[in-house]
Amino acid sequence: MIRLGSLAGYPFEGPRLLGGWTPPARPAVYAIVYKPDPEAKAERYAVIYVGHSDDLAAERFPFKHPRAHCWVQRAGSKWKVYICTYEVPGGARGHREQIANELTAIYRPRCNAEQFDHAWKDEWIGDYSAPTTASLNKRGPDDQRSQ
Repeated sequence: MIRLGSLAGYPFEGPRLLGGWTPPARPAVYAIVYKPDPEAKAERYAVIYVGHSDDLAAERFPFKHPRAHCWVQRAGSKWKVYICTYEVPGGARGHREQIANELTAIYRPRCNAEQFDHAWKDEWIGDYSAPTTASLNKRGPDDQRSQ
């Protein structure tokens, strides 16, 4: 198991060598990874692609996926490409897509054609107050965000 994502992360199965892997016919979020420095840091992986699927068996794994050429190029060999999968408990397509977009924003994988910004802007929520919170616009001295 490997954890991907912010904070506690999502518990992904793997990494497994993609070559020879038989994908299950199940919905999941998946991450394609490789070892950028296998000699010095054997257990460190870099995320090079993130996707989600309604049926992993239909994704044309291992190497007929439309982005597979990019994975092999980044890793240096098809025998250096790994896959991690996360079957979202009770997760519908929209939830899997949201997780994939979040991971793409965090890792910025080079083989993903579409990238997402992980920034949060104050105007997306606006200001509000509640009995249990302070105003969003009233920041304390330890707040490092630029104004």
